[in-house]
Amino acid sequence: MSFKNIKSVPRKEHITVSFLVDKLRSHLKLNIKPCAADSFCDEKLVTDTDLHRPGLALAGYVDLFSHHRIQVIGNSESKYIEFAGIERSRKAFLEITRFPVPVIFLTDNNTLPDSFLKMAEESRIPVFQTPMETTKFMFLVRDFLEDQFATQTLVHGSMVDVYGVGIMISGKSGIGKSEVALDLVERGHRVVSDDVIILTKKSNVLIASPTEINKHFMEIRGLGIVDVMSMFGIRSIRYQKRLEVILELSLWDESQHVDRTGLNRHNTSLLGVDIPIINLPITPGKNITVIAEVIAMNHLLLNYGYDAAIAFQKKIQDRIAEKKSDSAIIQRAVEYFEGDLE
Repeated sequence: MSFKNIKSVPRKEHITVSFLVDKLRSHLKLNIKPCAADSFCDEKLVTDTDLHRPGLALAGYVDLFSHHRIQVIGNSESKYIEFAGIERSRKAFLEITRFPVPVIFLTDNNTLPDSFLKMAEESRIPVFQTPMETTKFMFLVRDFLEDQFATQTLVHGSMVDVYGVGIMISGKSGIGKSEVALDLVERGHRVVSDDVIILTKKSNVLIASPTEINKHFMEIRGLGIVDVMSMFGIRSIRYQKRLEVILELSLWDESQHVDRTGLNRHNTSLLGVDIPIINLPITPGKNITVIAEVIAMNHLLLNYGYDAAIAFQKKIQDRIAEKKSDSAIIQRAVEYFEGDLE
């Protein structure tokens, strides 16, 4: 089964170093190093989510130097410069600056000799310093870059957080997706986005979020636009949530095959990620909101290793295996009611 109501979003090919620094400067406590001004940042482009530690390049080997990546100089590189000596390291660093390096970050408050910074400035390579340890710095920057270069798509539906489970309600236009989402909000759950959902793929996980225009707004047919946050408060919304289950609403059709046991589960592929999908035929009077809550709780049980359908199937199989006599075909669930006559 494949999902159809999707519209691809062009993937970013690059971001400027200026954009990266503006977003992360305070978070990473970045300081611009003297002699290596950040005035070059607007012209420097980051095109790769991976970062590079130029240990071999500082030793003089540049045949496989990943110069297009962000360069990180930590304790190991700084200690090597001291070990090899300024003069020998200066020649290697000069060779590095001949490549179009986008930016150099010095972690753990490490520094470079002024002559090195001067070479970086002459090659228009910005250099920044941070007190953050190298491993943590690389994790945070890589996560930011993965977010910026992530694959995205637009999907039509309503995204809600029900008991901590991200459920996307899909179906034909006018079938009642927004009404179900609004009812869930009234019952204490949270809406992520209505009508248009942005799905972002990060680390093989889909993160759902609203657009800048439609966040915390919903369209209810016959009523119009409502502001969920103003009506129900900040507890009623969230701006991102992992997509874990798709609830697809469809009109009841007697000829349609509907799974009644839950043993035959289906997945659909979105951006290469398999997501469980539940097809729910609706009829007048069916309480979709309660069913959505049950879907969320059942998903949590599955994550904790309990599958009600398999447990029920096992009980039936065990009973058949017992090969009861004909006189014991019908058995009471409770053998003795203990005088409960009220």
